[in-house]
Amino acid sequence: MVIESKINDEISKIILKNNKVSVEILNLGAIVEKINVEDRYGNKENIVLAYKDEESYIENPSSLGSIVGRVAGRIGKGSFKLNGINYELDKNNNGNCLHGGYKGFSKKIWDYSYSEDEEKSTAIFTSFSKDGEGGFPGNLKVQVTYSLEGDKLSIEYRASSDKDTVVNLTNHSYFNLSGNNKRNVLEQKLYIDSDKICELDKDLIPTGEFLSVEKTPFDFRKLKKIGEDINKNHLQLEIGSGYDHPWVLNKKGDFDAILVDEESGRIMKVKTDQKAVVCYSMNFPDELPLENGKVAKKHDGICFETQNLPVGYDDCFLDGIILKKDEEYYQKTTFEFEYM
Repeated sequence: MVIESKINDEISKIILKNNKVSVEILNLGAIVEKINVEDRYGNKENIVLAYKDEESYIENPSSLGSIVGRVAGRIGKGSFKLNGINYELDKNNNGNCLHGGYKGFSKKIWDYSYSEDEEKSTAIFTSFSKDGEGGFPGNLKVQVTYSLEGDKLSIEYRASSDKDTVVNLTNHSYFNLSGNNKRNVLEQKLYIDSDKICELDKDLIPTGEFLSVEKTPFDFRKLKKIGEDINKNHLQLEIGSGYDHPWVLNKKGDFDAILVDEESGRIMKVKTDQKAVVCYSMNFPDELPLENGKVAKKHDGICFETQNLPVGYDDCFLDGIILKKDEEYYQKTTFEFEYM
């Protein structure tokens, strides 16, 4: 089932719904506002952080639920070189470019359409970034497709440009399986199929080096509480005031990441075709009220930003996100919801 409603003259909401899951999406930023799933007792609750009112998403300093890009993450010194040309970008984060700059896709009103059949409901969002916007080259067309089928929500990303450019899109939802943000995520258990992370500098920008997770707080190769090691004495944790790192995925198992809340019984399994997932433990919450009327607190949610490796400093991972003229960028991530 698909339900459409108007918030105001510009902002609309699309709800994808079946008897297991409902997903509420705004055309502002193609934002996932709510994902409602049952717990072990049959109570259906929202498992992503949501603002109290939709107007808060216009500012949205934490990028709640939004599609971020052109390039997710931080580009060191707000510049990169492609085909011998140096591109100066918006410097919207301490002299660096974060999530595409001041006019990234999280701030745009997207066009949309939707469809449904007996098995699946789908919403397709399209947007455009003109050549030079934010400093990036190429007229870039983007399409994001949300599909709900049974207990699985998939997000497919497509993009094309009339010039060689760079693209690295992701969704910035903050998950909290307790339901309606009843508890923070520190007691929830996390698994990540990864042997190494990207080292970050003091500005949270990849240096180009990798660090083994072995015998560190970043080892989630077995289910472990998010809060078990988050306050340990480790330079990388001190830099980010928690987790905010790209884990390089091994691609060995059926799923790339798993989140478990034992109290509610909810389980979320993540599968992606991307090389990495940035898990961000909401270390710097904003001051806008959430749907429960409370202001978000540190570690109230955790992001699973599936993507290719962030650009970092000195274009260290740039090659992985180059989109050639008239070629198609594509990626897919699926979230599967269960309960014990």
